[in-house]
Amino acid sequence: MLGNFVYHNPTKLYFGDKSLDNLNDELKNYGKNIMLIYGGGSIKNNGIYDEVIKILKDNGKNIFEDSGVMSNPTLEKLNEGRKIAKENNIDFILAVGGGSVCDYSKCVSAFAHSDGNIWKRYFENREVVANKTIPLGCVLTMVGTGSEMNAGAVITNSDLKLKLGYGFGIDVFPKFSILNPKFTFSLPKYQMVSGIYDIMSHIFEQYFSDFDDNTSDYIMEGMLRSIIHSSKIAVKNPTDYEARSNIMWTATWALNTFVAKGKTTDWMVHMIGHSISAYTGATHGMTLAAVSIPYYKKMLPYAVEKFKKYAINVWNVNPVGKTDEEIAKEGLVEMEKFMREIGLVMNIKDLGVTEDIVDKMADVFAIRQGGYKVLTKEEIAEIYRESMTL
Repeated sequence: MLGNFVYHNPTKLYFGDKSLDNLNDELKNYGKNIMLIYGGGSIKNNGIYDEVIKILKDNGKNIFEDSGVMSNPTLEKLNEGRKIAKENNIDFILAVGGGSVCDYSKCVSAFAHSDGNIWKRYFENREVVANKTIPLGCVLTMVGTGSEMNAGAVITNSDLKLKLGYGFGIDVFPKFSILNPKFTFSLPKYQMVSGIYDIMSHIFEQYFSDFDDNTSDYIMEGMLRSIIHSSKIAVKNPTDYEARSNIMWTATWALNTFVAKGKTTDWMVHMIGHSISAYTGATHGMTLAAVSIPYYKKMLPYAVEKFKKYAINVWNVNPVGKTDEEIAKEGLVEMEKFMREIGLVMNIKDLGVTEDIVDKMADVFAIRQGGYKVLTKEEIAEIYRESMTL
């Protein structure tokens, strides 16, 4: 295991079917003015909204709602949220929803008291946030992003057709997150399996990035085996508590900086997928699924031993009588079978991508280092086109 690092994650987790009960005690640590952020209204249909509102009112809080957060939060929407937070002197932000709501809430937290052009300052020039931030907590209703226990966020600039991430400092980690697997039961299958692949992709981006013998790789192989097993159960029975709880817990640990330690990490699949979302508004996890097989086929020749290890330890590929390359390729075959079995999108045409925008999507990228190979814009365009044939 290589490298020098510090591991510190300040987020407190409350997990289980009674976890929302802990919100009452947590709210006592913050001021009166609470900004309640959520998405399109599903929490009103499944009763979570009423439970949260009751707890807030029982604690004498002034509630300022910011609803309508979309699956790919936009800069325009963010500016609306910043205004609400600043004008109402918000003391605490409570995000109730999935990863997009949590991401958006972090940006409101960090940028409510920032001046000037937020996009240019932070997403283009990568300035460090030095102003006052607003503490926040999360009540998770969809799993996948791991946003409930990290300080990352992704925002889409619709005008520029760019979807970019930003990594905040320790102050923007959620102070606490509430994880009740039952809150994910009512999620449509499309959103559930999209989140499942987002979890897997987070693991892949960290796993397929180095050659050294790293403890994190063994942990990630176990996480992948767990998510594969639980996903097959959840697809057939979405209210299987054990399966959904394992998926939720794996999602959190897949991207809370733990398994990244000592790794260089990759993130090219996410970058390639983000470009699709910026152009079509497609669901994040599905964009990752649709480009993953073409991408990893391109990486495999440069890391045969790693892909062989993955095939044997994750997919139980029998290595007897096969070359290393044959074993490695069989692992990707098994991966694709699983992806199709649970209902993931495998072709970017199904996400609204047309031939006339492929080169435009690829033009977003400067040449950069992927996990095992430097990719050119032309090679990224090839990945998009190969997905259009799957």
